[in-house]
Parts: sequence; structure tokens; C-alpha cells
Amino acid sequence: MNTSKKISISKLSVIGAGQIGPDILLHFAKTFAKQNIQLILVDVAEAALQNAQKKIEKKIAKGVEAGAFKPEMADAMKKIIKYTLNYPDITGSELVIEAATEDENIKDKIFRSVESLTDEKCIYLSNSSHMQPEVIFRNIKNKSRCLVAHYFFPAEINPVVELVPGKDTNPALLTNLLSFYEAIGKVPIKVKSSYGYAIDPIFEGICQIATICFEKGWGTEKEIDAAAVKALGLGVGPFTALNLTGGNPITAHGLDEMNKQLMPWFKTPKSLHEKTQKKEAWNTAQRGEKVELSAEKEEKLVKEFRGGFFALATYILDIGIVDINDLNMACEMSLVIKAPFTFMNKLGINVSYDLVKAFCTTHPSFPFPKVLDKAKTEGGWKIKDIVTAKREDVLLITIRRPKVLNALNLDVLGQIKAAMEEVKNDNSIKSVVITGFGTKAFVSGADINMLASLKTPEEGINNSKNFQTVVDYVENYSKPVVCAMNGFAFGGGNELAMACTARICKKGLPVLVCQPEVNLGFIPGAGGTQRLPRIVGVEKAAEILRTGRSVSAKEAAEIGLVYKEAEGNLVDEAVKLAKQIASGEVKAKTVPKEPISKNGDPKQVEIGHLSKKIDEILVKAIYEGSRMSLKEGLDLESRMFGECMKTQDMKIGLENFKTNGPKAKANFIHK
Repeated sequence: MNTSKKISISKLSVIGAGQIGPDILLHFAKTFAKQNIQLILVDVAEAALQNAQKKIEKKIAKGVEAGAFKPEMADAMKKIIKYTLNYPDITGSELVIEAATEDENIKDKIFRSVESLTDEKCIYLSNSSHMQPEVIFRNIKNKSRCLVAHYFFPAEINPVVELVPGKDTNPALLTNLLSFYEAIGKVPIKVKSSYGYAIDPIFEGICQIATICFEKGWGTEKEIDAAAVKALGLGVGPFTALNLTGGNPITAHGLDEMNKQLMPWFKTPKSLHEKTQKKEAWNTAQRGEKVELSAEKEEKLVKEFRGGFFALATYILDIGIVDINDLNMACEMSLVIKAPFTFMNKLGINVSYDLVKAFCTTHPSFPFPKVLDKAKTEGGWKIKDIVTAKREDVLLITIRRPKVLNALNLDVLGQIKAAMEEVKNDNSIKSVVITGFGTKAFVSGADINMLASLKTPEEGINNSKNFQTVVDYVENYSKPVVCAMNGFAFGGGNELAMACTARICKKGLPVLVCQPEVNLGFIPGAGGTQRLPRIVGVEKAAEILRTGRSVSAKEAAEIGLVYKEAEGNLVDEAVKLAKQIASGEVKAKTVPKEPISKNGDPKQVEIGHLSKKIDEILVKAIYEGSRMSLKEGLDLESRMFGECMKTQDMKIGLENFKTNGPKAKANFIHK
């Protein structure tokens, strides 16, 4: 049985074996294979079920081939799935997800059947891409357990799920489903009931813009696709996306409905209707085919796409159905596109404002979004990568950057500091818990692009000191700060954790902590060379830091790096510990501020292929730092981090990481 917060699942059913139902089921099979949860895929057509089974088993086989999971895992995944034409087989399900045709009468008929076969506790989700829950569930007696869960293509891989409650949905259910989806590796966002929800009007609006440009003769389908990719950072162009997803019919229908329900600008272009009726694909570039555009044509199309994209994103914000941070993040991840509000800030709010103004002028049926005026006045969009909440007298801070596994940069650290400053003098808040979003990583490290942009020793020293300033603030905060390590903490993530009053982690993690900097040709710069020796001892810390090896949750608890491994809900346990420390019931072991060692020469450590030059710098930081006060040691660390900038090995290490990934060994030259 799977339990996440207050949702327990022993049997789950998906209805609809067409385009997306099998992919939704496949994700649950990956998640629940080891827990022996029963999964049902039901459809009224034998051929659809057979095709679904072939599709699922083919994807499972590819997963084994790629090393994503072992053959025994594949067998377990296949074993828990039942394919059936018999609707009563869903009886006993705690969760039913409908993924049938986008037709309100079909969906209504399905859920009325489901209601007759399931009990009052069963949760009903519809994977509609457009329809409001009030329409889909209009004839269900108990509407409090009904809402839309809109997945994106391909559903087993794409992390985003829009959760759309109806007016009668129980708010507690929505809260629990947000936790449930996070626990199974998805990135859920909350969207108010509105036709098309938050993301599809943007995607389908981009498709509409592409089609209008095509009809105006501004370029071929291939050229327009290429310009859209360049303009918006798309993974594939809009015409290619429509071909891949079989999206012509649903987009054509969606645009016509949005014309009635959202605003007159939305309208299915003639050529999209024709492609739908003739069941034709768009003429797009083949894999590897290079498409050249004239500079004049490219400039015109890029301006149109950016103006339209920004107009669409701000329109969705204007109608008030979604939080800006959710929309910014979900757009980027679901559509493989640049995060709209971050992108506008990067281009400059005045430039972005003018692009939207020009777009709305040439598209008079598109009203200029009011929120843009406010953003221009304020000098840009205020976007956060953290989520804050109050749990009784505890402030909970969640670092939420799922695309980069919660990697830290100075903006994120600044947001953490600002959130803590805000409640510093609030007597109703007694302590703080910091955790990460999702189940894989607390923090995957410092943002590599930020590190790669450093060029001089002075830039390196300043970067290290800027990180240390926020980390020091956490360490010296006037209230207890507990780090709830929900997954692995690499590099800067572990350095942030070590500055907290106490750390707890999920039990049984084979990899919890790693300071992998030496693999990339530099040393820790946010306190790692100073706090780790003070927590676990100089020799143990030196071995961990110099080899860049990982530490399991079990070892972390044994050497005192974490207070304990949590067997229950991690955040609940962290909140409990924070309250106990604040009340004095638990005495936390603090990091010593004074010198901790009079050690002489360091012990011999086998570092393999790693840079001897970087090791020399690291050894100096660890051992000399241990003979200093923490403050002096941190200053030494910053200077040593700057020394790394002078080496060729730092350039080699970072370039190898960016080109070949984290598992490839760099060919260091020890200079």
C-alpha cells in the first residue's frame, strides 16, 4: 500500500487506453511496482487495450535496455497491470483516473458508471485537457472528491500535472493530492477552474500564432518552426509538436471553445481546420535537418512569437487562475520552453512590454494584459524559487527548482534569507525548517552555469563570500533551523544543511551527501572545508572531501552528520524536532567556532584520477582552517576557492561536466 500524507492506495484504475491513458498507467507502474499495488487499465475496445499493452511493454523493454531499471523491476511493473474490457474490475479502487476522449457526454457517462462501482472514499480524477470539472462531474452525487488532473505529453516522463478543483471539491483533498503527486515524482500545480486551465491556452495560442504566420506567407512550416524554437527556446517547434502529439483536432476544438469562453482572439485558423479534416500532418523538418532563414524573416518571426508568448502568459496571469511562480515553472517544464516571466526579466521588462504592446496592436482582439503595467512600474517580475508555509509555530521553507533538482544560486539563497528575515521578530514563529521539493534531491549543488561564468580569482573569492554570507546567516539565526533532507544533498546543498542547527534525512538513502567539487576541478566554497571537519572530525572530513565520495544516510547518522534518519513523514519529523529544539527538550550539537585541531601533516588519501593541484589547495583549506577560528577558516576557504580559478584543471573539470555529464571522468593535467 502506498501512503502519502492522507492518501492511501492499494488499487488504482485508469479508464481509456488511447493516446495518454497507457502513459499515465506506466508512470504508476514505475512508481508502485515494488509495493504490489493493483493497477487496472479499462477500455471498451479490445484493439485499444491490445495496442496499449504493446505500447507499455515496449516502453518497459526500452527502460531495461537503457538501464533505467533492472529486468526484475520490469517484470514487477508488468505483473501489477491488468488490462480489461470489464468495467466492474475497477471495484475497490481508491483512485480512478479517466483518460478518455475529450467529449463531455462520454466523460459524464464514464463517471456515472464509476460512481455505481466505487465507494464514497474513491477519488475521481479526469485527465481532461480543457473542460472544467463542473462540466465533467455535473451528474456525480459527491462532487467533493472530483477534480481534473491534466497530464502533459508524454505522461510517464513529463513531470507537470495541473490539478484543477471544481467549486465543490474538498480543499483538503486538493492539498493531499498536491503532496501525493510530489511524492510520486511529479510537479503538480494548482489551477482554478477555467476552460483550458493555465498551460494549454499558451501552447495552443503559440500554435495559432504559428499557423497565422504560415497563412500570411511569413515562412514555410519548417521556417516558422525553426524561428519559434529560436525565439522561445522550445524543444521542438509548434508544428512538430502538433504532429508528435496528434494534436491538430484537440487544438482546433480548443481554440474555438476558448474563443467563446476566454477571449475573441483565440480562433482556429483555416489551415488548421483543413489539416484536421484531412487528417494531414504539417510539413516539418526531419531529425537532423537544418533549416536556414534569412535575417529579415527570422527577426520578424522572433518578434511575433516573443510578443505573443509574453502576451499569452500575462493574459493567464491577468485572469487570476494560477500563481506566477507555478505558471513560470510549469510552462518551462511542461512545454520545454523558456520560463516566460524569467525570460521577460532577462530580456528587460521594457523590451518585453514593447513586444507585447506591438503584438496587441497588430492583434486588436487581444486585450493588453493589465499585470504588465504593474510589472513595468516595479521594474520586472518578482519570481520565487522557494515556497513558504506556516506549520503551527514553525516556518517551512521549500526550495523548489525541480528542473535542476533544486540547485542553488545566489537568488535562491537570497530568497531563503529574506524569508527568514521576515519572521525574525515574529514571536509566533519559534523555529524554521528548510527542505527541498520532490523526492530525489534536497539540493543537487550549486548552479553549474553560475560557476562556469566565473573567470578570475577575484570573482571566485567574491562568489564564495556571497554564498558564505547567506549560509552564515542561517547558522547564526536567532531561532533553531532544522534541515529536512528529502533526498541527496550535493555540494552547496550539504553546505547549507551543515549550517542548520540540526539535520534529519529520509531513512535508507544509499546516497545522501556528497561534496563532488574535486570531480569538477575546484574545492567547496560555501563552508564545506570548514564545517564538515568540525562536525565529523578532520580526518574523516578530509577523506570525504578529497575523494569526492558519497555518504549514505546510515553513515551520515553514524558519523554525526545528521541527527537521525526519519522513518515517518520527513517534514512532520523535522517540524517536531524544530519544536523540541526551540523548547529546549532536545539540545542540538552546534558547530564549534574555535580552532579544533593542532594536526600536523595530513594522512595519505588515494585520490585516483583527481587533480593533484586542486587536492593541494583543498588540503591547505582543510588543515590550516582547522587550526583557525571558523570565521578565519571561512576566509581562507574563499581565498583557496579563488586559487582554483588560476588552475587549468578547474577549466578542464567544468568543461568536461558540461559536455559529458557528471559520470565522465575529467582528464586533469594537475596544473
